[in-house]
Amino acid sequence: MNSKLLFFIATVLVCVNAEVYRSPNYEEEGLFSKRHPRDVTWDTRMGGGKVFGTLGQNDDGLFGKAGYNREIFNDDRGQLTGQAYGTRVLGPGGDSTNYGGRLDWANKNAQAAIDINRQIGGRSGMTASGSGVWDLDKNTHISAGGMVSKEFGHRRPDVGLQAEIRHEW
Repeated sequence: MNSKLLFFIATVLVCVNAEVYRSPNYEEEGLFSKRHPRDVTWDTRMGGGKVFGTLGQNDDGLFGKAGYNREIFNDDRGQLTGQAYGTRVLGPGGDSTNYGGRLDWANKNAQAAIDINRQIGGRSGMTASGSGVWDLDKNTHISAGGMVSKEFGHRRPDVGLQAEIRHEW
């Protein structure tokens, strides 16, 4: 009778330990499968441009992005496109709403962009950039570029400049 009682107690201890014990890398071992993001993306032509959007979720919360993109001109002056956009994020750490507009211009030698954005309940900002590559002669090229970024309400903008002369022997 003692052996049956001892066997019963040993079986109960093994079951209790199996239910309570968890390895330190339990979540990293892949025992829980993480949900795959389910994003819905769409775009459609409207008014000479394109309306686009994405709705989705990830571990940080729910998000939505939408906007309108339109080519203003595409001729010997280059290509100019404009875009208006907005985003909304809902998460456990809070939510945020952003909107803005962007202009992009490019030709065969240069490109430039300006983006103005605003966060609801936050600050506004602007980023402008431009760059270009020009041929001085058959083997010599000059490239230059720069950017300026300004968050309104702060005194000084961030500025970056770069230039290079390249000669191929």
